[in-house]
Amino acid sequence: MLSELLKEARSTVIFSGAGMSTESGLQDFRSADRGMWNNRNPIELADIEAINSNRSEFIRFYQWRIQEMLNHQPNEGHHILAKWESKGLIKGIITQNVENYHEQAGTRKLAKLHGDLGTLRCMSCDKQFESQIYLPPVERNSCSCGGFIRPNVVLFGEMLSQASIDLAENLLQSTDLFIVLGSSLQVSPANQFPKRAKQRGARLVIVNRDPTPLDNYADLVINLSIGEVLSKADQKLEKS
Repeated sequence: MLSELLKEARSTVIFSGAGMSTESGLQDFRSADRGMWNNRNPIELADIEAINSNRSEFIRFYQWRIQEMLNHQPNEGHHILAKWESKGLIKGIITQNVENYHEQAGTRKLAKLHGDLGTLRCMSCDKQFESQIYLPPVERNSCSCGGFIRPNVVLFGEMLSQASIDLAENLLQSTDLFIVLGSSLQVSPANQFPKRAKQRGARLVIVNRDPTPLDNYADLVINLSIGEVLSKADQKLEKS
């Protein structure tokens, strides 16, 4: 069914969420407080206020997140999506994920709504750095200008970047097939993109292990692993 929809569509857009990364073995940070953060809620450490009120724990938390990202690799699903983009089967990807797995797999048109964990920036002069400098043995978090170096992610309490919104809006313009992969569709405003695509006449497909608030709104819901679904669709497309 998914392969047929892909063949029929003129412009397909992918929307990926945390489930895309956890299939690479990455731990969801919402469950990262199991004995690791002294009963602190990691979501509090991903808040803009934590930079000033809990800076040492903020740094420790993002050291852990960056190391987790580096410990894992893009999965089969990431590579299939990159292949589909290169073949013109998909127009691009809108993602809630901050890991750089889509880029590593080869995806080129990518709207990263929640930022990029693969890079850092100085809060004073905006100089950019690779995220590895946050980790031992370097552990650098201060810029030569004296400013604090922070991950290039959107923290709770911050606005999404206008550049990522503009690219997402551009992808949304002409899509007639919108495929959600591994998102609970509970985080706003990102979760508005699938609904808006459907309202504009696109077919909506949701691939997620658990139910989402938009399941009744979708044309097709698949509660299986992303890798399994994309692999089967890719095999059918190759044979057709």
